[in-house]
Amino acid sequence: MSTPYPFTAVVGQTDLRLALLLNAVSPAVGGVLVRGEKGTAKSTAVRALSALLPQVDVVPGCRFSCAPTAPDPACPDGPHEPGPGGLRPARMVELPVGASEDRLVGALDIERALAEGVKAFEPGLLADAHRGILYVDEVNLLHDHLVDVLLDAAAMGASYVEREGVSVRHAARFLLVGTMNPEEGELRPQLLDRFGLTVEVAASREPAQRVEVVRRRLAYEDDPAGFATRWAGDEHEVRARVVAARALLPKVSLGDTALLQIAATCAGFEVDGMRADIVMARTATALAAWAGRSDVRKEDVRQAALLALPHRRRRNPFDAPGLDEDLLDRILDEFPDEEPEPDPEPEPEGPDDGGPDGGGPDGGPGGTPPQDGGPEAAGDPGPPAEAPEVPESGEAPAETPQPAAQENTGPEQAAVRATEPFRTRMLTVPGLGEGASGRRSRARTAHGRTTGAQRPRGHLTKLHLTATIQAAAPHQKARGRDGRGLVIRKDDLRQATREGREGNLVLFVVDASGSMAARQRMSAVKGAVLSLLLDAYQRRDKVGLITFRGAAAELALPPTSSVDAAAARLEQLPTGGRTPLAAGLLKAHEVLRIERLRDPSRRPLLVVVTDGRATSAGNAGGRTDSSPRELAGHSARLLQAGGVASVVVDCESGPVRLGLAGVLARDLGGPAVTLDGLRADSLAGLVKNVRTAVASTASPHSSNRRAA
Repeated sequence: MSTPYPFTAVVGQTDLRLALLLNAVSPAVGGVLVRGEKGTAKSTAVRALSALLPQVDVVPGCRFSCAPTAPDPACPDGPHEPGPGGLRPARMVELPVGASEDRLVGALDIERALAEGVKAFEPGLLADAHRGILYVDEVNLLHDHLVDVLLDAAAMGASYVEREGVSVRHAARFLLVGTMNPEEGELRPQLLDRFGLTVEVAASREPAQRVEVVRRRLAYEDDPAGFATRWAGDEHEVRARVVAARALLPKVSLGDTALLQIAATCAGFEVDGMRADIVMARTATALAAWAGRSDVRKEDVRQAALLALPHRRRRNPFDAPGLDEDLLDRILDEFPDEEPEPDPEPEPEGPDDGGPDGGGPDGGPGGTPPQDGGPEAAGDPGPPAEAPEVPESGEAPAETPQPAAQENTGPEQAAVRATEPFRTRMLTVPGLGEGASGRRSRARTAHGRTTGAQRPRGHLTKLHLTATIQAAAPHQKARGRDGRGLVIRKDDLRQATREGREGNLVLFVVDASGSMAARQRMSAVKGAVLSLLLDAYQRRDKVGLITFRGAAAELALPPTSSVDAAAARLEQLPTGGRTPLAAGLLKAHEVLRIERLRDPSRRPLLVVVTDGRATSAGNAGGRTDSSPRELAGHSARLLQAGGVASVVVDCESGPVRLGLAGVLARDLGGPAVTLDGLRADSLAGLVKNVRTAVASTASPHSSNRRAA
């Protein structure tokens, strides 16, 4: 077994270490979500935490870690006879992103349940994590239904396994820790709210701290056991402090003043629901116990707000988590502590004061979270991330109509703001897919309405009871049935096939040429794309962004689950130059070809946002005998032949209209819709139009298109 990196050897990251330790003191806080760029000690700190937790007293032989003094009466391995228990270290169980639901909650042997009437249950990861830590790396990439199961178990303290009327329940109380890189996509707001605390981490920009990270990491890799021995004393001190804080926690008094401060803070920041108030109260109590006090003070409430509220402030997926600390201080100043008490005796300094020469978890209550975080103790923190520059808002001048034969091909124009997003109607890919679970197109999924039955491929997960009985019924006499129960064999079992919704790859191809450059038009275009991005976020799609102008097309954002990144690239998009429409379509063809190799089950939906004009061949001009318009038509038909479902958003405006977007839509085999018609309240029947258009342009490759 490898030696873990010591928790107290992590440099900096005061907020991260404090949040983890508060959950170790009081698991009722509700876990921690750690957000940050790659290489920022997220996984290192979490994996090191388990060594600081006290040992667990368990019933010998119980697979569900029941406590001898208070065994779970519903334990599947019970009932347990009174007797002495055995100590074992607290576990840290890691949930892989690709885990199945059965691996998470456990598997029930349906064959034995039907044939023998026994509950043969194989525990899952939730049972293994009981009274320990459950760690989910890249929790934002976990399937939604697994996140729902996970958070429900964390909230109820129990796991329920239901299979065709047969159910098993067992206790599942654990410290839930999730890590994520926001660049790879966000969690839904309602799932964010289920994590008690959240911490933003980033790599330090201080050379001295970065040097210390490298020094410690190299020393650990050269001699893990020796490195851990050098930090053993600090680890023991923190472990003892956790034990003492746990013992003090029931004695901490949460007074009326502190409760008023908590309620006023949550109300002042307009946090939805009451979960934030409860989490803040538990966190402030744990902070007081960690500081060795029996009363909750204003600085505890302030620190609790900084940890518990930022992720609950998001109103849409494009909002960055955060908290206005000036407003927080003004709210708390309205409710001063009734009887200020003298400061407690100064505690002995730990091995880390946040500087480069220390590594302990000292991050007491009342402190302000550092803005730059600390570096990764186990890898390269990477270059600093640059914040997108937001253009100044201003009044958008009205667009001046131009003659059809002319196009604005002047110099590049600055980026403009998008109009307010709106609700769009749903666009779907025709046919029945088998892609990742989502909310857009029809697909065969593990969850949804039952549409049929088949022989199971591998382990049976969803029993089709009627089909199983029908398969077993003809063989009862031959099997010697002499009682009321059916004689069921493994070959009789049938798996239910279900139909639900899948997430797609929505690839945006946006015209940024001079014909789109008028401020009013481009603002409306950006608002429409932003609305479609919001819809893609809600439907759990991957998104990509291609722009074309001047002489070339550019992949502004490779396909990703982060619609935030797409929105940021869209906000910075400049306009100007000629219109290489063919180059944009060929770029889309290449991107989709590569993505089909990477993820063949995820079907694409191409959304082309343009007025349909083509004034330049760009880097697609290999054929000198063809005009830009002919090249664009050829590129569009190439996409149609490849089975790509497409929609053209027609951006043409003004009194003179050429209708070129409609021609492009016919070449792509999809519908065209105007910017105004994209709104949900005016786009009646668009889904039907998408399907009709694709069906009416059927080609010899139509079977490939349905499978695409």
